[in-house]
Amino acid sequence: MLCYAFHSGTWKEFFMEVIRDLDQIKPGPLHGGGCVLTIGNFDGAHIAHQRIISQVVREARERGKRSVVMTFEPHPQRFFHPEKRPFFLITTLEEKLELMSGLGVDTAIVVNFTAEFSKLTANEFICNIIWGMLRPGKILIGHDNTFGKGKEGKPAYVKQLGEKLGFDVEIIDAVCLEGLVVSSTAVRNAVGEGDMRLAGMLLGRPYSLEGKVVEGVKRGREIGFPTANIEPRKELLPGRGVYATLLEIDGVKYDSVTNIGFNPTFTDQKTLSIESHVFDLETEIYGKTVRIYFLERLRGEQKFLNVQDLIDQIGKDIEKARDILKLCSLK
Repeated sequence: MLCYAFHSGTWKEFFMEVIRDLDQIKPGPLHGGGCVLTIGNFDGAHIAHQRIISQVVREARERGKRSVVMTFEPHPQRFFHPEKRPFFLITTLEEKLELMSGLGVDTAIVVNFTAEFSKLTANEFICNIIWGMLRPGKILIGHDNTFGKGKEGKPAYVKQLGEKLGFDVEIIDAVCLEGLVVSSTAVRNAVGEGDMRLAGMLLGRPYSLEGKVVEGVKRGREIGFPTANIEPRKELLPGRGVYATLLEIDGVKYDSVTNIGFNPTFTDQKTLSIESHVFDLETEIYGKTVRIYFLERLRGEQKFLNVQDLIDQIGKDIEKARDILKLCSLK
């Protein structure tokens, strides 16, 4: 099946079967096919997730079977705790599917996480859905993955059921980076603190935000540094400050600096803004959907005594960002 993901303002095709309803699973390559499967939320598709998914793809190819990733929408935490706003998802579903496709996954199953589904016990989930519908030959599961009512479906329990039903189970150990266990929580913390170098190392790529360019007050233009004001699709924003970034417009990446904050030098504005000054770009981009790649934090948010001090500092920020961006391999 030819599928599409929304990326940088355009719909891009990718070749991965996406099943969005369990009723769509029919006898064929999956049922009775001995597929190799992994199950999880995979928010962020960070390097630990990539390790699991890549192994699933590799072993499926070795067996001549399909590689299958099962994930959930909405995120169970968002379902169980809707009062927690904002809920900081690292990736949208579209981004997650795009990343899975890039790793070579044959089939992604997106389970609609409903009240009814949340009441399934681990035994019901494994026996009726995983085994009953998919008949996997092997399941790879992260060491900390749990599912089923009351989170009783721990990896050891899945392994016991596998021995009973007839499928192999491999529990994948944690991935550590510089003494830190790689996890979605660690990524969220790094992004929230503005540590984009660490976030990029954990993700295996720069953290990015996609959003629409909207009208602003045009203050940047008045001081000689016009900015694109971005309305983000995600709620997980880097901590307030100035960053060396790439801004992708219509598939082309431009060097830029991006400020996230409240513009304290000019006003006591109440709404957080995301403003990117793009180097060497003359055309208007209002209304376009763009993607910002955050490479490194240059400094925290500052309130300057006067506009000239701000202008001088922006010049220094741009100079520093250019040096950082010279080394970027994404362009």
